[in-house]
Amino acid sequence: MRLTNDWNRLIYRLWAPIYDETLNHFFMPGRRRAIALLDLRAGERVFIVGVGTGADLPLLPRGVTGAGVDLSPEMLARARLQAERCGLGLELIEADAQVPLVEDGAYDAAILNLILSVVPDGNACLRSTVRALKAGGRAVALDKFLPEGARLSVGRRLANVFSTLLGTDINRRLSDVMRDCPCTVELNEPSIGGGLYRVLIIRKMQEPPH
Repeated sequence: MRLTNDWNRLIYRLWAPIYDETLNHFFMPGRRRAIALLDLRAGERVFIVGVGTGADLPLLPRGVTGAGVDLSPEMLARARLQAERCGLGLELIEADAQVPLVEDGAYDAAILNLILSVVPDGNACLRSTVRALKAGGRAVALDKFLPEGARLSVGRRLANVFSTLLGTDINRRLSDVMRDCPCTVELNEPSIGGGLYRVLIIRKMQEPPH
């Protein structure tokens, strides 16, 4: 099965009421590390791609502004409540993160936690996010990737049938996600799940001098 926007809308409508009380307990240590590495400062603008229920929002420092986007209206409704509780002035947008949504170069930083393996096209999502960053801007991503050079086993193929039914693809390679994207990986460290999940710091390339 391949992920689609229609399937993701359906499955995350079902996840929305229980996500914070179930899956997010497992993901929170990785989220904390990712946000700490991003090192956001008051006055910076951040673009949160796949904001979901707003699980990352309590981890943001006061004085940060920006926007969050998600395909699921049910997840966004919870993110709005979280933003209010945190006193954050964030614009929350219901939209497809695979297409450009905001002005190019409008953000200092971006958060891509658990989204590059969820959208149907992770490469399109990353490219549209990097477009939104200023030259030299940075992004953090907490996600799982198939190790480079690893063969795709029958067992992993079968496991991916089940995982896509739950709304995530476990067989994406980071090199495919980053294809033709003007960015570099500055950090790639093991995270939760015994290193199955990784935390990445991604930097948008500086514009060449004119």
